[in-house]
Order: sequence, then C-alpha cells, then structure tokens
Amino acid sequence: MTDLSNAFGLALQLILSFDAALGEIVGLSLTVSLTAVLIAAAIGLPLGGIVAVYRFPGRRIVIVLLNALMGLPPVFVGLMLYIMLSRSGPLGALGLLFTPSAMVLAQAVLITPIIAALSHRVVRDLFEDYREQLCSFGASPRQMVLTLLWEARISLVTVVMAGFGRASAEVGAVLIVGGNIAHVTRVMTTTIALETSKGNLALALALGFILVLVAIGVSALAAIIGNATHPAAAKSWRHAAPRR
Repeated sequence: MTDLSNAFGLALQLILSFDAALGEIVGLSLTVSLTAVLIAAAIGLPLGGIVAVYRFPGRRIVIVLLNALMGLPPVFVGLMLYIMLSRSGPLGALGLLFTPSAMVLAQAVLITPIIAALSHRVVRDLFEDYREQLCSFGASPRQMVLTLLWEARISLVTVVMAGFGRASAEVGAVLIVGGNIAHVTRVMTTTIALETSKGNLALALALGFILVLVAIGVSALAAIIGNATHPAAAKSWRHAAPRR
C-alpha cells in the first residue's frame, strides 16, 4: 500500500512539474494522434457522405465492409504495415518504419473506417429527412453530400472526436511500426505499457492520468462546440424546411 501511495505521489509531482521527458512523450502522442485524425477525417467524412447519398453497384457491400472494419484488430494492422514498410516490403524504400510517420499511418488506417462508418449513419439519417427538399432544389448528388456534411457538422464533430479517442488509446499497431524508441517514437500508450512492465508505476500513472485528462478535454470541447452551434444550426434548418 505504501508503494502505491508513493507511486501516486510521484505521479502527481511529475504532472505538476511537467518533467521534460514527460512533455516530450505527451507532445509526440498528441502530434501523432491529431495528424492521424486529420488524415482520417479528410478521407472518412466525404466517404461516409458519398456512401449515404450515392447509389452504385456494390454499395451495400461497401457499407458492410466499413462497419466490419470498425473492429479491425490493431495488431493485424500493425503487422501488415510492418511488412509493407520493412526493407523487403513494397514501401521499404520510403524508410518510414520506426518513425512517427509510420505511427500516424497506423492510426489513420485504424480510425478511417470508424469515421467513415459513423459519418455514413449521420448523413444517411439526415438525407432521409431532407431528400425530397434537396431534390426539389435540383441539387446534384455532389451538392447533396457537401450540404449534408455541412449541416451535420455538429454531429460529425462527435464522430471525429470518437476517432481521436480511438487513436490516442492505440497501443498494438503503433508499437509494432514505431518500436517505442526513446526520444523518437515513444508515445503515452506504449510508454505506459513499457513502464508498467518495468515496475515504474509513477511515470505510467502520470501518463495515464494525462491520457484521461486529454480524453475528458476532447469530450468537453466537443460538447462546447455542439452547444455553441446547435441553436444556429437548428434555426438554419427551420428556415430551410418546407412549409406544410
């Protein structure tokens, strides 16, 4: 019990003093996860909107695949990327293995299906409500996708935040392609796993607390954005809604 109390005390000291090594790990973690989320959102949001609006052969298969890939095993993603990025792999010449870029790629691959599948559901529900109105305006499918993505932006913020939460908590894939190299590819989740196995509970706890605080902060930010923009969005839809 005393050892645990000391570990919690040391963890608190590390957080309050914000040790340089701690700051480096947290900074790299946020950089990798935010970059991965931006890439995944740039691909996943339009893809979800396109699948919701467009009708094309194999559309149902695409929807099933997107939903299935939400549960893609991280270690499998890490393994496949390791094979592709290794020296004997097709992308080995890029020299990305055991770099932050490889970690960004791993997280982006994992969360793109999540963002695409969730955004598809959001846009699909909105499209069902306003399909007739959009058609009466003569909107093309491309215009419909852009309009629905914009009008659903509040809900899509939550979708992107869910992607960030998944990315920031990732261990397996980033450990395989990043290698957990000190001062190069060591992030919060891999450091927590490493330090726990070494018995250094203070640093592991400090990083764990910071990870939880980041998750809470992201959720709070999403709620604030939603509350701030909800009245304006609701007013916009009221003006756009057809009179009966």
